[in-house]
Amino acid sequence: MVETHDIVRPPAELSAALAAIGSATASAELSRMGIRSAFIRGPVSVTPGVRVAGPALTLQFLPKREDLYPVDEYAEPEKQLHRHVMYHAQPGDMIVVDARGDMGSGVFGEMMLTYFKGRGGLGVVVDGCLRDIGEAKHLGLGLWIRGATPNFHAQTDIVPAAVNVPVACGGTLVEPGDIVVADDDGAVVVPVKLAPAVLAVAREHAEWEEFSRMRLAEGGDLRRYYPLSDEARPEYERWRAEQGKA
Repeated sequence: MVETHDIVRPPAELSAALAAIGSATASAELSRMGIRSAFIRGPVSVTPGVRVAGPALTLQFLPKREDLYPVDEYAEPEKQLHRHVMYHAQPGDMIVVDARGDMGSGVFGEMMLTYFKGRGGLGVVVDGCLRDIGEAKHLGLGLWIRGATPNFHAQTDIVPAAVNVPVACGGTLVEPGDIVVADDDGAVVVPVKLAPAVLAVAREHAEWEEFSRMRLAEGGDLRRYYPLSDEARPEYERWRAEQGKA
């Protein structure tokens, strides 16, 4: 019998707040904290306009050895670990897959993604491909992938090998339970212990950007308003007070 471990999930409010700031701000603030490789390179959004954040269920693929893994798509399904990562799914979860950048493996198809959506899953980030992409894009999930393929999960040179272990997705380390923030710009990994600090600085950053965006739309000087200069800060503080944000 196959047994896999669940993850420790951060408070849902933390993920929701990170979703609100988006991947670009999360990446920038993590970089200022010294985390240089938070961006998952390679997978891109095929569900434009979707912005989500949630704890990562992880799935690791390894090179296939036919004596250890059956080639048949439906052979001994309960030994197929890409199913087991979904068994852990709870509302608000993300799935992150290290598929080794393989362009021939359809890690999940419409049926399994439908199950994940039914369990309350938010999105899937795959350093590789999905199948049934035409149908999958309309399930209401966020999908970040390298591409599409007609192949099933083991119809290539890799197979699912471990669930909820540290993985390298797009060259970025993802620990089970890390918060993944994903939108049109891509997917970013936020370590849970850094998430409150990321939010604190991001909210202040978002406020001055709101002010600067307004001034720039009015024809304001880019040198004065982006980034916010010391000369413009008193003006910004007055605006904050007028907005009841002081």
